[in-house]
Amino acid sequence: MALLPINLLVELGILSLVLMLTRFAALGRKLAVTTLVLLALAAFSPLGNLLLYPLESRFPQWDPSRGAPDGIIVLGGSVDTDLSAAHRTPVVRHAADRLFAPADLARRYPNARIVFTGGTANLVSTEAREADYSAPVLENLGIPKERLILERDSRNTWENAIFTRQLVSPKPGERWLLVTSAFHMPRSMGIFRKAGFDVEAYPVDWRMGGRDDLFAFTRIGGEGLAKTDVAMREWIGLLAYRIMGRTGELLPGPAKD
Repeated sequence: MALLPINLLVELGILSLVLMLTRFAALGRKLAVTTLVLLALAAFSPLGNLLLYPLESRFPQWDPSRGAPDGIIVLGGSVDTDLSAAHRTPVVRHAADRLFAPADLARRYPNARIVFTGGTANLVSTEAREADYSAPVLENLGIPKERLILERDSRNTWENAIFTRQLVSPKPGERWLLVTSAFHMPRSMGIFRKAGFDVEAYPVDWRMGGRDDLFAFTRIGGEGLAKTDVAMREWIGLLAYRIMGRTGELLPGPAKD
């Protein structure tokens, strides 16, 4: 996406170089300096934390005192389907907590159904499906194969919600947990609500410790850029899904009792 920080900074850097070769060289130099300043802010300043915190703190950790859930939904996003297909083995690149958490929940709640939802986000359709490569990982973590329900056709979070609801046909009064990264939880909850599937948030995969990290500077630029990139991607996604009517509000939060 062109507006993501890393992509945007590269684009601005290239544009500044091009301008320096024209009669707009002065503008190009100013743009180059601006780009370097923005790069430093994105890489080392608290910007990434400030963008992440409202997302990650939106939903609290799940309260087990409310009783056992009837089902557990795990959103994809951990396994790289292209690399997995190339090496013929699951390759976990991001958000491994999305796979660890359901394994723990499955042991604690042996009667709960376990659903993994994730196909491929590739624009060009391929046979590689994240659900197919994630299932062996979940089995190795202790979830019996017969307990796993796989949804392998979805390409995005909206389809995760729609296809999963069609697959499991949740009954009134059933309690389903939704497992995904904390920064992704607001958009996911908004989408599932819009799809008519009432779920409870089970956030995992935090990228910052909490309020104490809000104004912390980053010593490793790559980590700062990664945080800023993840946060901006999610804010753009929230805005886009709100405009498309796939969520009921810009920043969905816990349901009011």
